[in-house]
Amino acid sequence: MRTKQALGSYATQERSPGPSLMTEKPLSNFTIVVVEDQDDMRTSLDMFLGHLGANVVVANNALEGVEAVKTRHPNLVLADIKMPGRDGFDMLRKIRALGRAAGGSVPVIAMSALVAHASARMVEAGFQACLPKPFTPDKLVETILRVLHG
Repeated sequence: MRTKQALGSYATQERSPGPSLMTEKPLSNFTIVVVEDQDDMRTSLDMFLGHLGANVVVANNALEGVEAVKTRHPNLVLADIKMPGRDGFDMLRKIRALGRAAGGSVPVIAMSALVAHASARMVEAGFQACLPKPFTPDKLVETILRVLHG
């Protein structure tokens, strides 16, 4: 039997059912800032990561994302690349400029439909990983855990 799993309108894929991550809470004790301008995707990520035990802080744009890093000192940032105003690259530069003590060394994962064309640029810019949209919930969790646990 195959079921359809989806995360927001961006991430839909057919997959076989497996053990539920929802009962394992692999993100307990982690604070994750989600920077995403699309309401449905931001809400989906907030709910999904929250169900996995994460303390999720949502930001609508790059400026809010930088402020969340300064005030919340998260373990990880998930950042959309293409946002109105300042993009994910600009946000990453501003985060790194904060310095280590203010949260500037936090790992940042880029989320973008442009990853196939720009992944080298994202890595060169200092993102720890690039998550192509659309992505599955499993790929999201795999990428987060890989970045958090080295």
